[in-house]
Amino acid sequence: MTALDLSSPVAVVGTGTMGQGIAQVALVAGHPVRLYDAAPGRAEAAAEAIGARLDRLVAKDRLSGADRDAARARLHPAAVLTDLADCMLVVEAVLEQLDAKQQLFGELEDIVEEDCLLATNTSSLSVTAIGGALRNPGRLVGLHFFNPAPLLPLVEVVSGYATDVTSATRAYELARAWGKTPVACADTPGFIVNRIARPFYAEAFAVHEAQAADPATIDAVLRESGGFRMGAFELTDLIGQDINESVTHSVWQAFFQDVRFTPSLAQRRLVESGRLGRKTGHGWYDHGDEAETAEPHNAEKAQAPAYVVAEGDLGPAADLLDLIREAGIPVRGEEEDHGTRLVLPSGGQLVLADGQTSVEFRDVVYFDLALDYRKATRIALSASQDTAARTLSEAVGLFQALGKDVSVIGDCPGMIVARTVARIVDLAHDAVAKGVATEEDIDTAMRLGVNYPLGPFEWSRRLGTNWSYDLLDELHVRDPSGRYAPSLALYRHAYATEKREGTP
Repeated sequence: MTALDLSSPVAVVGTGTMGQGIAQVALVAGHPVRLYDAAPGRAEAAAEAIGARLDRLVAKDRLSGADRDAARARLHPAAVLTDLADCMLVVEAVLEQLDAKQQLFGELEDIVEEDCLLATNTSSLSVTAIGGALRNPGRLVGLHFFNPAPLLPLVEVVSGYATDVTSATRAYELARAWGKTPVACADTPGFIVNRIARPFYAEAFAVHEAQAADPATIDAVLRESGGFRMGAFELTDLIGQDINESVTHSVWQAFFQDVRFTPSLAQRRLVESGRLGRKTGHGWYDHGDEAETAEPHNAEKAQAPAYVVAEGDLGPAADLLDLIREAGIPVRGEEEDHGTRLVLPSGGQLVLADGQTSVEFRDVVYFDLALDYRKATRIALSASQDTAARTLSEAVGLFQALGKDVSVIGDCPGMIVARTVARIVDLAHDAVAKGVATEEDIDTAMRLGVNYPLGPFEWSRRLGTNWSYDLLDELHVRDPSGRYAPSLALYRHAYATEKREGTP
């Protein structure tokens, strides 16, 4: 037997938001549920709160009245820890403090039966370290739910160094029986989602710190061009700057201060100033009652060019040629010629972000990556102080003629979406190479855990041969700190692809 029988009692220790959510999931699935909290009265209050949420589900026709009444009858606050003795699963959702979790599981070992599965919902601590203090660490597994647990489908099932395969399998099958989508993960800093998602925040903050664009513009480009549901600044304001920075700092420290995970100084200043986001009324944005909505930069209306000359294959931006023709702008030239650019009537060039900077060339405007150039409603352009005004105006007018809002940002290598996606793809390849998870589970985790429009490997296949590697390699030349150095895994992937396609 892998998943627990519905008659098996499940306990949740810790009755904060996450603990209540996990308890509700187990309860609705059909288990008897015990709630325990060390603080007097909190378990009873949590039971009342869960009951109220069940009432709301009934009001929304998502749960029948009979099922609600049966669930309420199965929910019991526990006065003391020993009340959990007959439980077959105990999920811990207490403070993110290693010693507190170790002490709790140590006490539980003396109370529950040998075949009781122990699970931690930690998001930042090592499952291996938590289990290291136990007599039998093999039955401890990570069950990392995402908030709000009743709504979000993803559960990361994390195997510590000493976790038994049978324990991990039981936890995986249990999550699936509860209607969740489990992904298997090795015990690594940040697990899957919090490890691979770091560049989404880090690159947005880095572009802002480089004075290349303001938060509202960066967020708009990530949403309207990159296809992300929210931008990095608005999302961290929603999460809480202190919480987001804490996760970033934890992953950075756990990787021995690997430069790829370096926290943002600008975010540190926000936290130090108490501007934590929506919960304090101010973060990157002002959330006060009288605050005006921050608007992204929109370029002034410009005239579309009379024609463009296509030189070479535009790769991920190849769809632009059809859009340009549909807008009534002639496309000249032979696409099979050498080069990967559009030449404007001014003689200037329009080039997809490739990790280089505009200032290195005579007259180049870069444009950012889009998830889907046809559906994108905004495009970012990047130019230097040496770029001819006519070239930039023609580039702006071209994309405006395609029905896009245009944001002009500073001369920023890799721009916004392109560098973000490339780094996410790189970390995903690195994670697979290090045995963290499979490609399929990583794609599932990033789509369901943080609502990415595509999983990293889906993105990698769409972008084509070597795209992420080449962009990061160029970025690394311009920033040799190691932040953008492509991983060995991505290098191997790019090299193997070249060999398969017969590239010398």
